[in-house]
Amino acid sequence: MCGICGILNFIEHDPVDRVAIQRMTDALAHRGPDDAGYFVEGQVGLGHRRLSIIDLSGGKQPIFNEDRSATIIFNGEIYNHRALATVLTAAGHTFKTRSDTETILHAYEEYGDDCVDHLRGMFGFAIWDRAKRRLLLARDRLGIKPIYYYRNERFLAFASEIKSLLEIAAVPREVDPEALDLYLSLRYVPGPRTMFKNIFRLQPGHVLVADESGVRTRKYWDIEYPDPEPRSPEYLLDRFRELLDESVRLRLLSEVPLGVFLSGGLDSSAILATMSRIAGGERVKTFSVGYEASGAEQAAANEFEYARLAADAFGAEHHEYRLDATNFAEFVPELVRYLDEPLADPSCIPLYFISKLAREHITVVLSGEGADELLAGYGIYGKMLALDRVYKGAGPLGRLAPWIARLTPSEKLRHYVQMCGQPLEARYRGVSRGFSAEGMLRLVGRDRMKQSDESLQEIFGGYFKAVEKASPLDRMLYVDAKVWLPDDLLVKADKMTMANGLELRVPFLDHKLVEFAATLPNASKIHGKGGKTLLRSAMRGVLPDAIIDRPKKGFPIPISSWLRTSLRQFTRDYLLARDSASSRYVDRGETARLVQEHEQGTADRSQEIWTLLVFEFWHRHFIDNHPRPADTGTHPPLLAHQVSCGEPS
Repeated sequence: MCGICGILNFIEHDPVDRVAIQRMTDALAHRGPDDAGYFVEGQVGLGHRRLSIIDLSGGKQPIFNEDRSATIIFNGEIYNHRALATVLTAAGHTFKTRSDTETILHAYEEYGDDCVDHLRGMFGFAIWDRAKRRLLLARDRLGIKPIYYYRNERFLAFASEIKSLLEIAAVPREVDPEALDLYLSLRYVPGPRTMFKNIFRLQPGHVLVADESGVRTRKYWDIEYPDPEPRSPEYLLDRFRELLDESVRLRLLSEVPLGVFLSGGLDSSAILATMSRIAGGERVKTFSVGYEASGAEQAAANEFEYARLAADAFGAEHHEYRLDATNFAEFVPELVRYLDEPLADPSCIPLYFISKLAREHITVVLSGEGADELLAGYGIYGKMLALDRVYKGAGPLGRLAPWIARLTPSEKLRHYVQMCGQPLEARYRGVSRGFSAEGMLRLVGRDRMKQSDESLQEIFGGYFKAVEKASPLDRMLYVDAKVWLPDDLLVKADKMTMANGLELRVPFLDHKLVEFAATLPNASKIHGKGGKTLLRSAMRGVLPDAIIDRPKKGFPIPISSWLRTSLRQFTRDYLLARDSASSRYVDRGETARLVQEHEQGTADRSQEIWTLLVFEFWHRHFIDNHPRPADTGTHPPLLAHQVSCGEPS
């Protein structure tokens, strides 16, 4: 795993500032602690930080093709690179290394921009075609690896993290007001926006090309939901097992130690079971996180019991990390620095600490992300399908829902009554929600609430329309795979692991497994009250029944209790301070009311409070207290042992 960055000046004779490239690359050092490499030549500059996983001695980047007409920097892993290299060698390409990076470059020579269609893995890469004076950026199909970019009339800059872009003096540090309101509604900013005005994400499954004709993006892959074919349950089960085995086996390719994040849930336990069988008796290292329990909520949040059960079942070498409220609060300033933009998912913090623990033992870790989005693991899907049946059965009576909702005393119940009168595409906004429509009205006012709702409708409505012929369940899964998965779940996973120089691999998000899951009938995904039907069937007799049959808990954190007790003053000191950043954007009185309600126990406002707290710390770090870098205006040489100016060092 690595970090990449670069600048392309649109005017050919406008040289890139070498110092800026070095600063950008240094900002990514945590992603690649093992090495640094540069290419600076005229109007283009590329920087790379390396975490060595494959071809430890020969994989230094940037890497050039045979005639040095093109060069590449790459973040990720291509799991089929050996098979692809065999094909490319037969086609006449000459390899100097064993790295997957060089395989991508030769694939580009052979297939052009369509090289992405031949790659199986996670990736964000940049290829500078010196002969054609052309830059290609590409991001993997599901968005496991990030690429951010900024452009103006003079240049295009890109990087694995936003903090790298902010090392360029010409890149502004401004809050995108529309992104802020989307964040308040969702607890994350849906792409291609970020919280920074005019800094964007390259969307999953897209490439970006910059050449003399301009800058343009193109989608090269999507999830498709074909009409179901008659296939037996036995066939579906066998094929699923085969694809999962293949995906895990591919992700064991490494020249450094590997392990597993183990929550004790079905997904991570399934990865452990599969990995243990493939490893042939070798003890797998596993890592779990829990909490110092001093109350019912803290005790309920701990999953050590189930993680130990899974670890013992496969003879794993198990490690645990215990997190308390003090560690949690003290890390928040560092959290926003690593995240680059607000992401109000409190599980980021335990993920950071378990990654830190894991890095003491391994360099690559596998985890269970993606299973819920493939196989309907979240409880909200069943609730939405039930509401869909009510909506379709109510007919004209559904129009009365808004009126009935007004008479309902409970805010939560009002929300569900209101949804009974709405079609799926108007009611479903994904797994993660921040402030409700009522809450947004009180927090930001009617005009901003209305504009935010229209933006949400445009984003989610567009994805619903793209798969309008699919089943209601598949439409929700598609929406979450396009928004929640890449813009919350995978951002969190990438940033918190890479903050510790740890590579995360996610077998459930192998694109062949994703494509297969899209062909499954609903009954293979959700049955009765539970989801992930096919995965449960595949693991029956492999995992302990206690793990297979336990209800989903997600990544529980006792934050509600902490905000009433240990973190009560922490919240007041920052969120209710007279100079708080959040008070410049939202109603101060409403913020105080939320805090008071939560402290008194009249309502659980932990979700809303945490959303505002994360924004508060982000704004303080990136907007208020972070000086703009100086524009040197000069082009001194980089350090000799790090320079690659037209030639590799």
